[in-house]
Amino acid sequence: MALISVIVPVYQGEALLPGCVESVRRQTVSDWELLLIDDASADASRALCERYAAQDPRVRTFSQPRNLGVSQARNRGLQEARGEYIAFLDADDRYVPETLETLRDLCERNGADSAGCAHWNVTPEGRESVETLLPAGAYDAHEIRKRFLVPLFGERLRAPLTNGYIWRFLFRKDRIRRSGARFEGPYLEDELFLLEYFGAESRLAVTETPLYRYLQNPASATRHYMKDLMNVMDRYMEVKEELDRTHRFSAECPDWRDNTRWANLLIAIGNEYAPGIEKPFRERRETVEAICRRPDMAEAIRGYKPAGMGRNKAMVAFLVRRRMFRLLTLLYRFKNRM
Repeated sequence: MALISVIVPVYQGEALLPGCVESVRRQTVSDWELLLIDDASADASRALCERYAAQDPRVRTFSQPRNLGVSQARNRGLQEARGEYIAFLDADDRYVPETLETLRDLCERNGADSAGCAHWNVTPEGRESVETLLPAGAYDAHEIRKRFLVPLFGERLRAPLTNGYIWRFLFRKDRIRRSGARFEGPYLEDELFLLEYFGAESRLAVTETPLYRYLQNPASATRHYMKDLMNVMDRYMEVKEELDRTHRFSAECPDWRDNTRWANLLIAIGNEYAPGIEKPFRERRETVEAICRRPDMAEAIRGYKPAGMGRNKAMVAFLVRRRMFRLLTLLYRFKNRM
């Protein structure tokens, strides 16, 4: 039986999937299984998955009946996983050869429920930079809450952000099941899963060694226009309210609602002005103005001044607070042209 189950959602992944699979095959440990969850791809992804399964008995492939999204694909992987540990890998990313061995050893040496690592950010041009999770060490539930969960829950604006990347952790499967953590929605699903998983008593071991190669892929789903983004954001806020009632994050971050609303607003504005969509800029501006008039957004704009952001986000927030939407639109038109 495999010790580690690696879950890979696959959608339109034929170009990059071979490198992803090969990075698992090259691991310095062999007691893994690879679960490829094809989410009704229209390209050759399904055939690739089936070929890998035929070549290696450690590879298993599953097909969704229709395109259900990354959350349902990961949940299907959790349902099918046989390993004691769970790892996640995106189809356009790579493990370094020591990833699974290092994270497993971290868990076992420290009696931890999970292990986390730094990672490489890789641009399409090949530029690389390292992003750390936390300083190396072992963290108990109190330290996890203070140093990871509270910033992840309550501070979504001030740079550098605490990012909720699911793939830089190794999890114990029984701990996932006890926590009830599941994925939901097409965006920010990693963050909510981590808040649920680590919200109860847990122990985390961390290395500052980068073990994951994250391709900042311009074709990623998170970089495309999402027509129903505000519905996604509304559900995201509902889940955060539920998490706050359960874990009482408000005690440490009482302004989390306005902070998160501002973060959601900036994401929604960037989404509305995304390049390449068939929508006149006048109509985009009107949509942005309508979003800003929503009672929840209007309250945050009126009563909460975001701080500590990067230059571009700070400029957008400045123009929104002063209702300078025409200038905001002109700046995005110029950015899209560049």
